[in-house]
Amino acid sequence: MTIKEPKNIPSKDSNEKVKEENFLMLHNDDVHTFDYVIDALIEICEHNFEQATQCTYLVHYKGKCDVKKGSFTDLKPLKDALIDRELNATID
Repeated sequence: MTIKEPKNIPSKDSNEKVKEENFLMLHNDDVHTFDYVIDALIEICEHNFEQATQCTYLVHYKGKCDVKKGSFTDLKPLKDALIDRELNATID
């Protein structure tokens, strides 16, 4: 009798790279206007107006919102651009 590993869990000997997903998080502040944050999300994260507006409201009422998902390498320049605009952003 042999025991098989589940297919969705890569074995230690596997040469496959496990894709790691990170989230670009935008955090609330008491400084910037809704329009300022919406414009930043449209320009930096390439959101459409509706998506940027929804994220801005979530940030305002929930304290934070994940505004983009991807690899750390892809998200780092976006986070830096948001920080350059004095917005609070992290990668989780």
